[in-house]
Amino acid sequence: MEIHELVIEMKLLERRLTLYEEKYGVLSEDFYAAIISGKLAEYDAYDETRADFSRWKGIYETLQRRKATYRKQLEGRELTKVMRFQPVY
Repeated sequence: MEIHELVIEMKLLERRLTLYEEKYGVLSEDFYAAIISGKLAEYDAYDETRADFSRWKGIYETLQRRKATYRKQLEGRELTKVMRFQPVY
């Protein structure tokens, strides 16, 4: 996947995370730390919450993988060689 494609996908993932952050009132990184440590297990009893939390966790993990890929692809490359410049009309 090209760097510019990673950027587009990461922005789409961030938008999806924003919906959960607004719904539940916490940032994704705090949610993720809580779910990984088992602090949200009591909410498994609720179907909607369990489904939301599963999706939220998956989206967050996907974003983290895409960020790691982005950083790896950018590593050692000159930014001006990676940037996509659009023609001025």
